[in-house]
Amino acid sequence: MSADPTPSPASAVQTDVPDDVFARMVTLRRALHRWPELSWEETATAAAVAGELSRLGLAPRTGVAGTGVIADIPGRTDGPAIALRADMDALPIGEETGLPFASEVAGVMHACGHDGHTAMLVGAAELLLAGDPPPVPVRLIFQPAEEQARGAPRMVEEGVLDGVAMIFGGHVDRHYAPGEVAITAGAVNASTDRFTIVIHGRGGHGARPHEALDAVVVGCLLVTALQTIVSREVDPAQPSVVSVGTFDAGSAPNVIAARAELGGTIRAHDPDVRERLRQALVRISGAIGELHGAEIVVSFSSGTPPVINTPEMAELARSAAVSALGPERVREMRRVNMGGEDFACFLEHIPGCYVRFGGRAEGAESFPAHSSRFQWDERALATGARWMAEVARMAGERLSGEGLSGEGLAAS
Repeated sequence: MSADPTPSPASAVQTDVPDDVFARMVTLRRALHRWPELSWEETATAAAVAGELSRLGLAPRTGVAGTGVIADIPGRTDGPAIALRADMDALPIGEETGLPFASEVAGVMHACGHDGHTAMLVGAAELLLAGDPPPVPVRLIFQPAEEQARGAPRMVEEGVLDGVAMIFGGHVDRHYAPGEVAITAGAVNASTDRFTIVIHGRGGHGARPHEALDAVVVGCLLVTALQTIVSREVDPAQPSVVSVGTFDAGSAPNVIAARAELGGTIRAHDPDVRERLRQALVRISGAIGELHGAEIVVSFSSGTPPVINTPEMAELARSAAVSALGPERVREMRRVNMGGEDFACFLEHIPGCYVRFGGRAEGAESFPAHSSRFQWDERALATGARWMAEVARMAGERLSGEGLSGEGLAAS
């Protein structure tokens, strides 16, 4: 499939985004798509963003968290700001879309829509600057390294949330039509912890298994046993996953392995379930090791927490979507999403909401994110920019109207 190089105007998704603003977003998105950059390498992307922000009269700050960019839009009043966030990095995937602006970087592709998120946020800045100043300052956050789940924590460490009261962001989604926004209270992305299990057996000759302790056999039993955690220990109404992705053992067909190593991921929407999965994995591993006389060592690499939209923030995001797009364009998420998103790290510090922008592309509906053939409809750019601008204004009105401080709101 090859996309039409001339996209439908923004008016095709019922927004009031001017066609010239939409055209500039498309141009930026396609330039970023053609020249994608991996996590922590987004130097040209950051330069392009800074150039666009400077064109709008802003004073971008570059080099934040390595390759991030931030800029502040002044508000009518000083005080706590509203933040809008976009991620910028691509993936180590060779593109197979056939798009006229396909990646020209071998083995690297914007296979998750971050090029679109970046262009949306630049568009939102242009919309905010075109009218009256927003009620309170708006901070634009262009984040590196979301795909490694390390960009957001580092930006927090470098103070991008200082003086910020709320944060909003979103992601293109092929499950919803262009022009739609899906907004849901509660968990919308899962936690993303990794585990490693090392099994220490006793090697030997394949012809004399009774003289050895086969780490492969123990590992196979462990893989099977781990599947009972979700099916038998977790409430079926609580989405969770335990997946073993790697199994490394053995050196020759006639040698019984003395060591095996398993690697995998555990995911959950609820923090208590997340901890329960970890405990169960350790317990079952220990029991199987004792049963077979093998030493088993379990270690974890903690990833992002779940993204949890509070009811209050989801309602604010929904009100902005109704105002910007109309009630008929606002949806609830129809499916559980077990993918991770380091936007959660921002939400550990301040309230906010993460939404989905409809981007279903005709003929590419079956290609998921992180696929070499992933595509989305560029009309989502208008939807995302319009919603971001509106939620920044409405959140600012709420903040200034209630006289809340960032600290007070975060504690409420």
